Amino acid sequence: MADEVPLQLAGEPVVLVGARALYWPARRALLIADLHLGKADLFRRAGIALPSGGTGEDLQRLQALLDTHACRELWILGDILHGPAHRAAWYQQWLGWRERNAGVDVHVVRGNHDRQLAHAQLQVQIHDDIPLQPFLLRHEPLPDRALHVIAGHLHPQVALPPLRRRFPAFWLRDRITILPAFSAFTAGIVPVPAHGERMLACVDGGLVPLPMR
Repeated sequence: MADEVPLQLAGEPVVLVGARALYWPARRALLIADLHLGKADLFRRAGIALPSGGTGEDLQRLQALLDTHACRELWILGDILHGPAHRAAWYQQWLGWRERNAGVDVHVVRGNHDRQLAHAQLQVQIHDDIPLQPFLLRHEPLPDRALHVIAGHLHPQVALPPLRRRFPAFWLRDRITILPAFSAFTAGIVPVPAHGERMLACVDGGLVPLPMR
C-alpha cells in the first residue's frame, strides 16, 4: 500500500495522496474537496454527539500535506463550509491556520454548502467553476467538452468487506476525477464504477487500488 500514486490526467502529471488530496506538481498546488469547516460544531449545537477533533484534526492533516509538498497554492473544490459561518471554535482554528500559512494562496470553488462564503471572512479567494488548463475545477462532477474535470461533492467511498467498513476513495472516470471528502466527518456514496473506471481507497493514509471493471 503506497502513500501516493503518480499518474497522468489529460496528459498532466499529478499525484493522488492517500490523505485524501491531489497534488499538482507543475503548480505546486494541493487540491482537496469538501472540507466542511465547523460541521462537528454544528452537530454538537444541535445536540448530536460526535467525537472530539473535527476541524482541528482536519487542519492538522492539511498542514502536514502542505508542508510535505512545499505547496504554494491550495484549492478547495467546494464546501469549505458546512453551514452558517457563525463565530464558533472552528473559526478561530481556521484563522490561526490561515495566519500560519499566509504565504499560501488559498482558493475556494463555491459548493452547495457555501451560501455564506462571501461573508465568512476566511481570507480566501472565491471562484465559481475555474479553468486551469488542462483542468476545469468545479464542485459538482459535471462533464466538460474540452477540459478534464476535477471535482468533489459526491464523497465517494468504497466498501472493503474484509475490514467491515467504508473508506473514502478517488473515483477516476472518463474525463472526470472525483476527489474524496477531506473532512473526517462525512458520509458518502458507494458508486458502482462503469467499465474502464478506477477507484482507489484511502486507508490509514495509504492508497488501495481496487480492480478495474
